[in-house]
Amino acid sequence: MQLFYEPVGRLRLTLEDRSYIEVTPVWASPLSYPDQYMAFIDGKGKEIALFKNPEQELPEDVWELAKKELRQRYLNGTIHKVLETKTEYGSTYWTVITDRGRREFVTQSLNENAQWLKPHYLLIIDVDGNRFEIPDINALDEQSRKWLHTTV
Repeated sequence: MQLFYEPVGRLRLTLEDRSYIEVTPVWASPLSYPDQYMAFIDGKGKEIALFKNPEQELPEDVWELAKKELRQRYLNGTIHKVLETKTEYGSTYWTVITDRGRREFVTQSLNENAQWLKPHYLLIIDVDGNRFEIPDINALDEQSRKWLHTTV
């Protein structure tokens, strides 16, 4: 198995006697089984291969490159403050301060994309698949909590 960039910026996979020109590593079940069930999909979104324990099953160099791609694909941020939320036509527009700075993002269908993982732990997934966490909503300032309670 080989995973490499060719041309620059395009991830390719050679698996046994077959080569895939455009591949993307994805988590098959990132919430239920974090760090398990990683798949490679082709440019059309079809699954090429699935690995239950990728860290153990993949060659070290392949796993390192796949991890790099996964970190870019699944940006995680911890929300420290909610500056504003606005809902229009089923989409919610967020302006927040995260551990990575100020971010603006959009979510759709908060019933599906805002998930309570614990009583005070909220996970929000935007339209691009980025994940934003609020580990403890009680640790937020009062105004941030008001925005959350009117939105979620």
